[in-house]
Amino acid sequence: MEKVALLVDVQNVYYTTRERYKRHFDYNTFWRHATADREVTLANAYAIDRNDPKQRQFQNVLRGIGFSIRLKPYIQRQDGSAKGDWDVGITIDALAAARDADVIVLVSGDGDFDLLAKTLREDHGKRVEVYGVEALTAQSLIQAASQFFAIDTPLLLETR
Repeated sequence: MEKVALLVDVQNVYYTTRERYKRHFDYNTFWRHATADREVTLANAYAIDRNDPKQRQFQNVLRGIGFSIRLKPYIQRQDGSAKGDWDVGITIDALAAARDADVIVLVSGDGDFDLLAKTLREDHGKRVEVYGVEALTAQSLIQAASQFFAIDTPLLLETR
């Protein structure tokens, strides 16, 4: 059975699905799609901790699906900008996961991950599947992936 590692950039998927579709990503449907007939070796969801009850409830839902939650504190700079991306952490975890997994699944449209995808494919011989909102995913990341899955209607929750 093929072994898979899932790495989800929660902030990226939240903002891109909201901007493009005004809807939320369906983590349950994604899990079923990405893990079908595969053994999960790692499933991390990377998020920023704003320490609010609604966010904790969402994190518990993700845990119930099978994700481990990796949190970084939300940092508000004096100039009003915010800091809190997980690019380095996701990269380190993906490279470590390559020891045990045949397939690395990355949910993000961030072009900073194109080098990671290329390295996983070319230097580690891994299949890299990227899920992202197509119009908001860097072309360099799409091209670096073994396969790209567009996040659209089947991977979105119904609006209420």
